[in-house]
Amino acid sequence: MKIMIRRSPEGLSIYVPKKDLEEPIVESEYETLWGGWIKVANGWVLDLPEMASDTRLPITINAKKRDETGHDP
Repeated sequence: MKIMIRRSPEGLSIYVPKKDLEEPIVESEYETLWGGWIKVANGWVLDLPEMASDTRLPITINAKKRDETGHDP
C-alpha cells in the first residue's frame, strides 16, 4: 500500500491517501525506520522497504501491511 511518512511536531506519522487516514508512528523496529516494521496508533504493523538511513522526509513509499496477528500474510 502506498503511504507517506512525514515528520510533524508530535513526531513521525503516516498518511494513507486511499483511506484519507493519518496516524502517528508509535513504535519502530529500527531507529532509522527503513528495512524493519513500524506500528501506528490504530494498531497496524507495516513493513518498510530498505532505504538509506539519511532518506529525507516526507516520502511516499510502498509499505506492506501485516495481518492482524502481526505476521506476514
